[in-house]
Amino acid sequence: MRTELNVPSDLKFLTIVEDWLLGSLKAELGESVDWTRQSSRLRLALVEAYSNVVRHAHKEEYNLPVKILVELKDGELSLEVWDRGEGYNMDAYSPPNPDDKQEGGYGWLIMNRLMDKVEYQLQVNGGNCLKLGVALVESTK
Repeated sequence: MRTELNVPSDLKFLTIVEDWLLGSLKAELGESVDWTRQSSRLRLALVEAYSNVVRHAHKEEYNLPVKILVELKDGELSLEVWDRGEGYNMDAYSPPNPDDKQEGGYGWLIMNRLMDKVEYQLQVNGGNCLKLGVALVESTK
């Protein structure tokens, strides 16, 4: 299964984005997945990715589109979140230290804990792409 959603860069669409992702996956996988466990991690990873685009990449420029691609193959989920912002230099990222009471910077850390794969590519085909990957179905091999 491969599907995509183009949505405005506005947090009021967050519930629509979440419902689209989980609805698409449930339609394809049915009860072969423990949704109680998986839905929370997928929602949180998607909320982090989408809200970062709206707040940071697009700086609340609501006219810029966000494209979300989902591919499911052999129980492996690949999720891409595309933005049209300036992009973020990952070399400048340093993980937050809770002792410093830092307010931002936790999204990247959270996504890396929740997902098996997290990649960020700057300026690919006119946009920036955050790629998330995770196994949703246990391999029977």
